[in-house]
Amino acid sequence: MSAPGQLPRRADDLHKGRAGRVLFAAGSRDMPGAALLIARAAQRAGAGLVVLARTHHSLAAIVAGGAPESVQVDFEDAVDWTAREPHARLAGPGLGATAKTRALVESALACDDDVPLVLDADALGVFTDEAAALGGGRAPRILTPHPGEAAKLLGRAIGSSAAERLAAARELAERSASIVCLKGAGTIVATPAGSSWTSDLGNPGLATAGTGDVLAGTLVAFVASAKAGGWEHSLEELARLAVWAHGRAGDLAAAAIGERGLIASDVIDFLPAAQLELTS
Repeated sequence: MSAPGQLPRRADDLHKGRAGRVLFAAGSRDMPGAALLIARAAQRAGAGLVVLARTHHSLAAIVAGGAPESVQVDFEDAVDWTAREPHARLAGPGLGATAKTRALVESALACDDDVPLVLDADALGVFTDEAAALGGGRAPRILTPHPGEAAKLLGRAIGSSAAERLAAARELAERSASIVCLKGAGTIVATPAGSSWTSDLGNPGLATAGTGDVLAGTLVAFVASAKAGGWEHSLEELARLAVWAHGRAGDLAAAAIGERGLIASDVIDFLPAAQLELTS
């Protein structure tokens, strides 16, 4: 599959502030790996500064040790979605399906600015038959559900055929007024206006824990870089590019080490090579 566009080359005088600042809330005491995977993926996808909104003190050492280039702000006692002046935000992976997570997501949705917001995993799982609750506000949103999360948001079962998956992605995009990346074998990017694109990259090796976190980290980094750098790309184009880069990195990893032993960290390792194919 040919790439659905290109990433611009970096200017010679670029600095980390103009490369894009990401603020994300992910991970918990029981699922710390989500925060680490997102931090590393966002860094490898080009974000200039990656900031963890730490919701549990146990994440501090884990993320600092595994992604020392990232920084952290404390969200345990008070939530500040403006911390470090982000160009893009992300919430969800590994937070847990709790009332605290719902409150955290609602606070992100309530931000009165135009900073794009990516919602994934538990940030979606705490909304049952409430797709419309994710719409509204000034900030554009991108949702990255797997089929189970999409079904929960829509309040109905989703078939596994290509046609049924496409219909569900389009319905969710319309009801939530958001860009939707419906993950799976043939990830679909759908818009509220009804347009869609389906990836034919990826392989069965990606059916392993954490690869969705890697996609979310890649996506939020692309969005932050675009906003900081004044790229002409639409949010839909950025979603397609992130899905393509993620799938291509997965294919490169599988070619190098095989599908059976592939883990999410391997996908991160091949993100730079995948992006070389996207650079104009």
